[in-house]
Amino acid sequence: MNLRIILGDQLSESLSALAGLNAAQDVVLMAEVMGECSYVPHHKQKIALVLAAMRHFAAALSARGVQVRYIRLDDPQNTQTLAGEVARAVQELRPAGVVATQAAEWRVLQDMQTWQAKLGVPVDLRADDRFLATHAFFREWAAGKSSLRMEFFYREMRRRKNILMDGDVPVGGKWNYDSENRKKLPKDIKPPRPRRFVPDEITQQVLALVAEKFGHHCGALDMFDYPVTAKEAKTGFADFIKHRLTGFGDWQDAMAAGEPTMFHSLVSAPLNLGLLDPLDLCAAAEQAYRAGAAPLNAVEGFIRQILGWREFIRGIYWLHMPDYATRNGLNATRPLPAFYWTGETKMRCMRDAISQTMQYAYAHHIQRLMVTGNFALLAGLHPDAVDEWYLAVYADAYEWVEMPNTRGMALHADHGVVGSKPYAASGAYINRMSDYCAGCHYDVTLATGAKACPFNALYWDFIARHAEKFENNPRMAMPVRSLRKMAPDKVNSLRERAAYVLDMIDRGGAGL
Repeated sequence: MNLRIILGDQLSESLSALAGLNAAQDVVLMAEVMGECSYVPHHKQKIALVLAAMRHFAAALSARGVQVRYIRLDDPQNTQTLAGEVARAVQELRPAGVVATQAAEWRVLQDMQTWQAKLGVPVDLRADDRFLATHAFFREWAAGKSSLRMEFFYREMRRRKNILMDGDVPVGGKWNYDSENRKKLPKDIKPPRPRRFVPDEITQQVLALVAEKFGHHCGALDMFDYPVTAKEAKTGFADFIKHRLTGFGDWQDAMAAGEPTMFHSLVSAPLNLGLLDPLDLCAAAEQAYRAGAAPLNAVEGFIRQILGWREFIRGIYWLHMPDYATRNGLNATRPLPAFYWTGETKMRCMRDAISQTMQYAYAHHIQRLMVTGNFALLAGLHPDAVDEWYLAVYADAYEWVEMPNTRGMALHADHGVVGSKPYAASGAYINRMSDYCAGCHYDVTLATGAKACPFNALYWDFIARHAEKFENNPRMAMPVRSLRKMAPDKVNSLRERAAYVLDMIDRGGAGL
């Protein structure tokens, strides 16, 4: 008999740990443990999603005749750590060996690699083949390159997987249609509401448990309606293909108050849990294009997120860990303002993005990058604090995907590994891509004075603080030159306004 381990983000029937399963003899171990629920203060909905999906997956395995040893969070015998539950199961069941799929996060895999020595039984740690680029392939692709750029990795993945290709050339003759995906949402366009899922009895039990055990964690539970099974996740994705994919291309970078999901797919949470297959998603999107049901810029943009960005980010994480977790390339030191947890700020863009996050455990990529991430970059918030926040508040956040997106893409703290430039922007970008600035307490057209949008002065202060670092960067040299051409009085006024804003942040952000 073998003991087979399934982690909370490995809820796939195709999981390598289940390959060769002998249902009559083997036992599958799944454990809800406090250690994984609270190593950062996860959003209540994140915890509820993982536990509810685990319980549904365990029930599906049991229905197939698989022996499942399922340890609930409130089990009095629960050791509350993954390693503790594996050790307890080995002691009680005396298996010939343990079979597991490698964890997606560095800290968990490091622990798993100690199991054999601690348990005294063979431990078969298998590769996680649910991703489309193996660690070995990414290392081979990255070897010898002076810089790693997602675009070229993405092209290679398109070729290898034959996705959106016409023979040896990309469909439409271009690899990337991102330039067509930057439109502001017109006032007369109302994004279709996504398919949502009413919690069943199992999920309701989990919601009650989370409310009891994690009431001090951030976020609300009353809006929980995530898919918690593969069937539900596939239904939700089909809804995206039918109703929102056509608009995804034009408006994937747009933001609008009261529109938390826009035309986005919402697949990241179930995909990162293992409820969806990334290649299936890409194939379905391509089929929609070839059937004339969706435009090329929308389909290519969606596939680039799955086949390109997601796989690239995972590759970067495993290529550079554990050093990556300590990088702070811009020497940012400020603490996270309290309003990141409450949304209580006069900045409407920040208020809306954060309040939405607390309500749904979700915000789309531009809200994360160009609102909350941009503010953190400009203000010089410490990467450790920002990392923890993003990991805590989003339902789709696991360290392998969160950290390179945060520390690399948003904060440019990784010495340029993920991006060739920092994604720094003034309030003008937010005004161009959203309706947030209308009705805001601050005036986006002003850079100085009490009513000036904080993003404006912070942007120029950021450029000034890092001018020497960026003056030779081809993508940042222009704002550095612009700053140096400004009249000294103007620069002084901008930096005085920025100093006032930064002082408020240092004092917790109240009143900003």
